[in-house]
Amino acid sequence: MSIERSAGILLPISSLPSNYGIGTLGQEAYNFVDFLVKANQSYWQILPVGQTSYGDSPYQCFSSFAGNPYFIDLDMLEEEGLLDKNDLKKIKVRDKRYIDYGYLYETRYPLLRKAYQNGKDKYNEEFNRFVSENISWLEDYALFMSIKKHFDMKSWLEWPDQEIRERRYEAVERYKEMLKDDIIFFEFIQYLYYKQYAKFKEYANKNGIRIIGDLPIYIAMDSCEVWSSSEQFQLDENTKVPKDVAGVPPDYFSKNGQLWGNPLYNWDYMKRTGYKWWIDRVAGVSKCFDVIRIDHFRGFQEYWAVPYGEKTAIKGRWVKGPGIDFVGILRDWFYYVDFIAEDLGIINEEVTRLLLESGFPGMRVLQFGMNPDGTSYHCPHHHIENCVCYVSTHDNLPIAGWVAKAKKKDLEYAKLYYGLNKEEGYNFGFIRGGMSSVAKLFITQMQDYLGYGEEATTNKPGTLNNWRWRLLKNEADNKLAKKISEITHAYTRDRKDTGIGK
Repeated sequence: MSIERSAGILLPISSLPSNYGIGTLGQEAYNFVDFLVKANQSYWQILPVGQTSYGDSPYQCFSSFAGNPYFIDLDMLEEEGLLDKNDLKKIKVRDKRYIDYGYLYETRYPLLRKAYQNGKDKYNEEFNRFVSENISWLEDYALFMSIKKHFDMKSWLEWPDQEIRERRYEAVERYKEMLKDDIIFFEFIQYLYYKQYAKFKEYANKNGIRIIGDLPIYIAMDSCEVWSSSEQFQLDENTKVPKDVAGVPPDYFSKNGQLWGNPLYNWDYMKRTGYKWWIDRVAGVSKCFDVIRIDHFRGFQEYWAVPYGEKTAIKGRWVKGPGIDFVGILRDWFYYVDFIAEDLGIINEEVTRLLLESGFPGMRVLQFGMNPDGTSYHCPHHHIENCVCYVSTHDNLPIAGWVAKAKKKDLEYAKLYYGLNKEEGYNFGFIRGGMSSVAKLFITQMQDYLGYGEEATTNKPGTLNNWRWRLLKNEADNKLAKKISEITHAYTRDRKDTGIGK
């Protein structure tokens, strides 16, 4: 693990402040980098940045490569002359704390269409270069989204034209011609997204902030990759519907388990092709992130397969995954990338062995360790150097929310263990506990530094209406940065201000 003893903060791009309903790659992203520098932090962990589909989960995207158009900053487009101030004045955001995805969907794409009309000729040469450099994924993505738009955004399984559902050559050529303008539009908004993202990441790296990003283990059924590369998945050859779908059995988060519904991989086929599909996918992600957190790592050793059509995940079964045969290739191929393995959930000896063989650091979440017998490997006294310590993650209640709902015996143990007191704030007691861990890297949610509770939860697994909480302007202020910096220094996690790419 090339990560030195350090600290970082978890905050999705969507949770940044902005005047237009959702966080973007604009000035507030740069401001948060500045805050991290003042706070003596070395890492900014964000969630997946893909274009979300129904439910707006960043773990269910239309493409493994395309960026989220909502993250394109409108003020920057206005500065470039692609929009005007009157366009931006029409946006009426009623709630600055929580994202209204319905309103975003109705209002954002017309603005992006106008930016496309104003910019397609202005940036013709630069845009064409972007298209040619990303043709391996961009062509299929733009066609897929254009056809979805043509068919009122229905899932590709419900497209009324069987020939294009089956991706027959003649149908593909016909739709390419018929939807030519829409195809260029979807390519152009990806050009805008990646142009802004590259500048943001360059600024972060030059200021010594490394970006940690998530790689969801599964992709959405209604995605470009499943439509264009169906042989990579466990689908019925005729109907193309999944045989089984992904999920996890009943656990800490849900008594019925979690039915994710993603198609499962055809690992035998992937092995025969040298895992090229995965190599291409990780190569794309590695251009955006300095560290890649692999979501649901245990699924590479053994995954929960639920029969298609089930209403819950209870009736699933464990199926052997590709194990070290695949993980070893991932590790060796991307030797220059730091990985973090999300090894939470039901973990057995085989998963632990795979993690050790990979060399990747796993995760420890303090919130999971507060049972009075003190035996949980999430407790700091059981931590190892090669792990990442969290107070809470995006799938947990912020720690103040946990405190409010914790069993009395668990809370009493936490008070004893961390020396919690109301004067300091229970949240900072947990933070100090995590900072003191031997784990090389300590990260926690921005909500935990602010002391917010359940109302600030990013995601409650197994439920809807998530991914909405946002930071307000000036909440990440100099006073808070100074306090975080002092704690970080006290536990020798100071940033190494070398600056990546300087």
